[in-house]
Amino acid sequence: MRRMSPLIALSLAGLMALSACGEDVAAKDDSAAGSSATGGSNNSAPAKDGGSITVRGCTPQNPLIPSNTNETCGGNVLDAVTARLIHYNSDTAKPEMDIAESIETKDNQNFTVKIKPGYKFSDGTEVKAKNFVDGWNWAAYGPNAQQSGYFFEPIEGYADEQCDDEACKTKPKSTTMSGLKVVDDHTFTIKTTERVSNLEVRLGYTAFAPLPDAFLKDPTAKKWEKMPIGAGPYKVTENTATAITVSKNDHYAGKYKGHVDKVTFKIYNDASPAYNDTVANHLDVNDLIPTDQLTNDQWKNDLANRWGIRQSGVTQTLTYSGKDKQLADNKDLVKALAMDIDRETITKQIFASSRTPADGWVSPVVDGYKKDQCGEMCKYDKDKALELYKKSGGYKGVLTIAVNGDGDHKAWSQAICNGWKNDLGLKCQLKVTPDFKTLRDMVNKRSVDGFFRTGWQMDYPSIENFLTPMYATGASSNDNDYSNKAFDAKLKEAAAATDSQQANKLYQEAEKMLADTPPTVPLWTTSIPFAWSDKVANVKLTPFGSIDLQSVSVK
Repeated sequence: MRRMSPLIALSLAGLMALSACGEDVAAKDDSAAGSSATGGSNNSAPAKDGGSITVRGCTPQNPLIPSNTNETCGGNVLDAVTARLIHYNSDTAKPEMDIAESIETKDNQNFTVKIKPGYKFSDGTEVKAKNFVDGWNWAAYGPNAQQSGYFFEPIEGYADEQCDDEACKTKPKSTTMSGLKVVDDHTFTIKTTERVSNLEVRLGYTAFAPLPDAFLKDPTAKKWEKMPIGAGPYKVTENTATAITVSKNDHYAGKYKGHVDKVTFKIYNDASPAYNDTVANHLDVNDLIPTDQLTNDQWKNDLANRWGIRQSGVTQTLTYSGKDKQLADNKDLVKALAMDIDRETITKQIFASSRTPADGWVSPVVDGYKKDQCGEMCKYDKDKALELYKKSGGYKGVLTIAVNGDGDHKAWSQAICNGWKNDLGLKCQLKVTPDFKTLRDMVNKRSVDGFFRTGWQMDYPSIENFLTPMYATGASSNDNDYSNKAFDAKLKEAAAATDSQQANKLYQEAEKMLADTPPTVPLWTTSIPFAWSDKVANVKLTPFGSIDLQSVSVK
């Protein structure tokens, strides 16, 4: 095992001495696809069917239920085993009809959905309109406490399915949303409370997957937590603490079939063993290259003709605990800390320019992105930061940054911590959890003080997806309980816009509001380095930063 790079222990001042700052090198693209590069011809070969592969996996935080998985560890598995009304193109992220034959509306408020006949779940039962309507009603029902239940909020009657109290002691008014109606086996209608300009784009998100009859008859059965039934190209055949295996779904009726027969997500709690297994050809696809291997392009030498880089709709932020009143009640303190992060140097020296310093809360790969939305708080200026820090009164005690140990986050977070200590004189230390699940459980229980790392992989290619789920009042991924009535109102105004150009302008105005009382500190957007073994060809990542299981094949 290679030793971790000395960069982990360097302060930002030490990093600055290593090289001068220059311009960003990560390319931007006008399409949602972003840009990509590969490191050799070994990745291209005529695709053939059959065989099995292994890919890097991680421990899912939640049961594998489409409406309860809002993180990538479980989401990557569900992407393989579910099909939705909409499929996002693996090259461009543009929405394409999948189970849907058509989605029609004249006013962005009343929608008629027709589904293709012949789609089946992996248990052989047919996908019908009621599997969407009943499934969405179940997912939105408050007592079921689904992590992604919030995504159904635009549908008329959603409020009637919600609990009046946090403990849900009083049953909601209804178990169904009035805005959903089954017309026939292959047709249903959606009515939203207000106009929603991008509803069709949203319907490719995992939470909107149909649920099979077997699940709806007995949704509390423990088997669904590990062995979901979906209508996608694969089905889960084994699920243990160390690996999740999916095999081809013999009943799959869509056009997004994979080439390989079996995919095993090998669960790693550290990036280095996964990397070493890839170098040794024991892991076939790896989407997490350790930061110490990026230094001086070591990974490209170790993996000659077996590497690639993909710009993706992934952002990284630092979020502060809403219960940490020193941060929650002091916007100047948060801005000072944000201004004292040398994103340029960290992204160059630790990430070898595979990250691009963030200038806002939205990824550059989506339609609607606007430059410099977070202003001077995202520009490194230690003198201004120190001045504002003193004005804010500073941070009393030890400020912690919580990161998950299985995600290779120690180097950059330590660099930020050291920078704050050197430039501002505060006390700072890392709090490292064993894995992603542990960190997310702590965040969900609101038991973390100080800062904790947060990342967002877009659910669907829209500026709205980088704002509503994380910063709207009560949203499912609003980790520090941010609430701003003006921001919420602007989101609703944008959602009701009659065309995408006007909607994007309004969403940009909403994003700008976040800079006034920042709920998170933007760090960088991500171009993801990935690698593969000699066994496979046609390996690529999607614009979402996930492994494209549709394209990869065994040589």
